Amino acid sequence: MAATIVKAGARKPLNVLGMPLTMLCEARETSGNWSLFEEEVPLGMGPPAHRHDWDEAYYILDGEVEFTIDGDAVTSARGDFNYLPRGTIHGFKGASDSPARVLIFASPAHGSEFFEEISEQVRTVPDDLAKMPAIGRRHGIEFMSTPSACSTPDGSY
Repeated sequence: MAATIVKAGARKPLNVLGMPLTMLCEARETSGNWSLFEEEVPLGMGPPAHRHDWDEAYYILDGEVEFTIDGDAVTSARGDFNYLPRGTIHGFKGASDSPARVLIFASPAHGSEFFEEISEQVRTVPDDLAKMPAIGRRHGIEFMSTPSACSTPDGSY
């Protein structure tokens, strides 16, 4: 396996539910062992409650993010770290006026393909939200309810 070097701005962000997500190290670069993403999370935006079959860890680079983790509300700010083992029911949304910046570590690296498909297929709200459960199932993600509204301030992505 070759080393991976990613210069700032070298990888184009995906549009994941209206939030820019940059893949810094993908499954194909780690033999599927882990992946690392950077996501911008604007105020009030974020994914609905879900769980999946990989571990995730979140490190807040800037701003604040409101998490719901197994039913408990947790506000995380710059420098805070959250580890969520596989199967943990969680969701989050931006909680600061300027977009939060978050590093997301996933192991094993199942998330890359899900984020790519969401970026390609979920473009219009609320019309495309009905696609999310099937996309999630293909990638080991279960949404706790069928998304019917997005977590964006204006209803668009």
